[in-house]
Amino acid sequence: MIEFLSPVSKKVLAHREILPPGTLGKQIEVHSKIGELPDLKNTKFALLGIKENRDDVNYIGTDISFDSYRKAFYSLYPGNWNHKIIDLGDIEKGETSKDSRFAAKEVISSLLQKNIIPLILGGSQDLAYAQYRAYDGLGSMVNAVNIDSRFDLGDAELPINNKSFVGKMVVDQPYNLFNYSVLGYQSFFNAPQEIALMEKLFFDAYRLGEIIADVQTVEPIMRDADMVIVDATAIKSADFSYKNNESPNGFDSREICAIARYAGISNRTSSFGVYELEDSQDGLSSAMLVAQIFWYFLEGVNFRVADDNFENDSDFTTYQVPVEDEILIFKKSNKTDRWWITLPFISNVNNKLKSRALLPCTYGEYLSACNQEIPERWLKARLKNEV
Repeated sequence: MIEFLSPVSKKVLAHREILPPGTLGKQIEVHSKIGELPDLKNTKFALLGIKENRDDVNYIGTDISFDSYRKAFYSLYPGNWNHKIIDLGDIEKGETSKDSRFAAKEVISSLLQKNIIPLILGGSQDLAYAQYRAYDGLGSMVNAVNIDSRFDLGDAELPINNKSFVGKMVVDQPYNLFNYSVLGYQSFFNAPQEIALMEKLFFDAYRLGEIIADVQTVEPIMRDADMVIVDATAIKSADFSYKNNESPNGFDSREICAIARYAGISNRTSSFGVYELEDSQDGLSSAMLVAQIFWYFLEGVNFRVADDNFENDSDFTTYQVPVEDEILIFKKSNKTDRWWITLPFISNVNNKLKSRALLPCTYGEYLSACNQEIPERWLKARLKNEV
């Protein structure tokens, strides 16, 4: 892993020295010398920059620096956390973008195998493909959640780019993608054929307005997410002041931080990346917002509650709801009041799918079932299994 990583810049290290006591910068262990990584023992989080952006469809030869993001993150004070954080530095551009994605995959995979959560500062969003491929060696199916205004399916027959990486996740072997969810899509940014393909693949898509109306709707989606991807341009330009962030519509700063916190609270989420980042020396508020997104994710992890061990029935209250010719079985955690619905059609013969036999849901979906409405996500899961 160390051969792929370059140390944190001297500018950031100098900034770290003048920070007040108690800030994150004073507590994080930093990769500061070539060939010398911080001790990974008992580490919970690893900050990682990936300076690749050549497969951005709008690439014009610019390089990326994550110095401003690190300075902003280091300047924050931690919550009441007991988790060790390290900063691994950056993966520099390889000879080709494919080399960069390979290096990213190797580093992220190594962290996942050590049960360390990567916190990824990424260039173009095609790097999320490397984040996904890092799960190949873990032997389980992957749920990916993308906070984005676009689906990013693209044409899988064409070379990968930051608007087509999901298509590669779907068609490339090994086939580990169990489900893909997009939070905050905007119809005018997505071709009708991509919207139709999302439906055909039984993937989940939630409009921006739907999430803004009730941000709590993301909780059960995040509860089932292995990897979470944030496209920084899904944040409206008034709150994220990049010169290339052209959309006036998107999540505001409070909404994106709330979503990040829900991702952290999820017991399943094991990697978290923010992509489409640029050098933000001229937009320091953007760097601070990214730092706060990571802060809220860390805060969420600190509030995780182990309520998803379904071996002990006494930890749950079970409800059976007859709907049409089905009997839907709901389980409510006695610890947290969170809800799940069973997926009896998921085959336990496939070891990769054993953990997917229950689908997180809401109390509202239980009430809808009592009114003879089958939850849409349950129905999609069944249809997907029948394909």
